[in-house]
Amino acid sequence: MDLPETYVPGFHYENAVRRMKYNKLGDTGINVSEISLGTAGFCYFYGNYDIEECRKTVHEAIKNGINFIDTGPWYGHGVAEEILGKCLKGVPRKAYYIGTKVGRYEKDPELMFDFSMKKTKESIDISLKKLGIDYVDILQIHDIEFAPSLDFIFNETLPAVVDIVRAGKARFIGITGYPVSTLLEFIQKSSVQIHTILSYCRLTMIDDTLKSFIPELEENDIELGKLAVYYSLQQEGPATVLVGMNSMKLLECNLDVVLNGLSERERDVYEKVLKIFAKLTTKHWEN
Repeated sequence: MDLPETYVPGFHYENAVRRMKYNKLGDTGINVSEISLGTAGFCYFYGNYDIEECRKTVHEAIKNGINFIDTGPWYGHGVAEEILGKCLKGVPRKAYYIGTKVGRYEKDPELMFDFSMKKTKESIDISLKKLGIDYVDILQIHDIEFAPSLDFIFNETLPAVVDIVRAGKARFIGITGYPVSTLLEFIQKSSVQIHTILSYCRLTMIDDTLKSFIPELEENDIELGKLAVYYSLQQEGPATVLVGMNSMKLLECNLDVVLNGLSERERDVYEKVLKIFAKLTTKHWEN
């Protein structure tokens, strides 16, 4: 296969990059690895983290062919972006695509969301400084369902993002959110081209019914996360599956499932889990 445009001789592990699958990301003209690196774990949000472990994970992920990184000011209220910026030192800018976000920021619920034009333009400058780069590839409006209205985003946030793109601080425009219907409505109504959608927790195996199955998973030493990633990788449609990874252990596990799939025992458990979930009548927490 041809090497991706992000390949840097002398930095990447060429054989690993050749084994990675890459998909077109909408009509952006860029090709992203089928698994990408999420950085919400680069802060206290998901428990303990170690900066040096995060750095190793970022470097090894990119060297192994993962070429898209997702972050945002909401994760740790700026901490994740700051740590990611430190982790990216020594990595050629050509070697990765990166997306950050605007719209969601503070811990205090009263201050958490701000989709105003002023805040949006201030936010990208802060993000770029923390990340230590001149531009992001994708600037995403974060969790659009929490805006006062979609019209507010159309009148305030989106024009600001368009100005940011014109200023060369971002290349493409994206939106994120949980209700798929809201994402679709936004795309249909927008007069501005939206290049990407980041939809979370809507193409997974997860549900609380799994609690009854955890003892068997533990008994068989099966990593549930591995099964979940495998499931998402089998689905047609998404260009990449975004997985939070803040340690070498997680990176190695996810690269293993991408490159080697499941073992016979894991596949047996996988099929049992799918049968359990097939009986569910509600598989999401919308509304």
